[in-house]
Amino acid sequence: GDGDVGQPSSATGSRRYQLMRYRVRHTTEYRYSAQVINGHTVAHLRPRQTPTQTVISSEVTTLPEADHVDEYLDAFGNHVSYRAVEQVHDQLVVIGQHEVDITTPEHLAWSPPWEEVRTIVATDGSPDGLLARMCSIESTLVTPSADLARFASWSFLPGRAFHEAVTDLSHRIFAEFSFDTSFSDVSTPLADVLTHRRGVCQDFAHLAIGTMRSLGLPARYVSGYIENEPAPGKTKLVGADASHAWCAVYIPGWGWLDVDPTNDHVPPLCHVTVGWGRDYADVAPVRGVVFGSPATQELSVAVEVSRIGD
Repeated sequence: GDGDVGQPSSATGSRRYQLMRYRVRHTTEYRYSAQVINGHTVAHLRPRQTPTQTVISSEVTTLPEADHVDEYLDAFGNHVSYRAVEQVHDQLVVIGQHEVDITTPEHLAWSPPWEEVRTIVATDGSPDGLLARMCSIESTLVTPSADLARFASWSFLPGRAFHEAVTDLSHRIFAEFSFDTSFSDVSTPLADVLTHRRGVCQDFAHLAIGTMRSLGLPARYVSGYIENEPAPGKTKLVGADASHAWCAVYIPGWGWLDVDPTNDHVPPLCHVTVGWGRDYADVAPVRGVVFGSPATQELSVAVEVSRIGD
């Protein structure tokens, strides 16, 4: 498969599924202080098929309309949308519109002790095993450290089942860290996030990944969305109204278990997966370059995720 949650082993028991359909609209708008001649945009906006997610429809458009369009898969199997606007403009809007069906797997009941996971992954030659090894070491935005390993050690007790340790780590990040949109940006070091105990979903995903990689464990970064409006009687999730980020850990013999430390969901049940990689740098939602006279830019992003059937 393409590497999300795999088929259950005999230890996990049967799975019960609940079907939910979501409509996603992601709008990224750039306004330039002077006209630009042309612009090139690369976007990770289109959701991918997984064993628990079926893409019903997906479209990426721009205003002005793109002169050149390309769609391809990156090294991780994520959908990449390239758009080139080769006409004079002072505003660019990139719009992703999608519908997906989500099925939620039954909670994982068993996993090997976390120490064994390192040993198994070292010799796992499957596509997931190879990705897991890639996601066990340093990457562009996640550098393992002794401090991160020390933070993880309170959850990763000797002999503890991997998924239990991960669940405890997620809860500690949720309980001990404050969601603060003014604190960080993509370049903020993990050491600062750990010291000040604040950040946003991207930081908390990187933190969870960094703590586990500091113990030699595999964890990947996941980019996507969560629904804007909570179910009746439920609290609105942190990180709604924007792109969201969480992580996933590889459990040999089972697959990838998604973990959202921002909301303390293991596994998350109302998340739409766009893509994954080693960290944010691999799956940034929208990035690009423009050519023209020197200019400043204003950026605004709006995300709407609504449940349209279940």
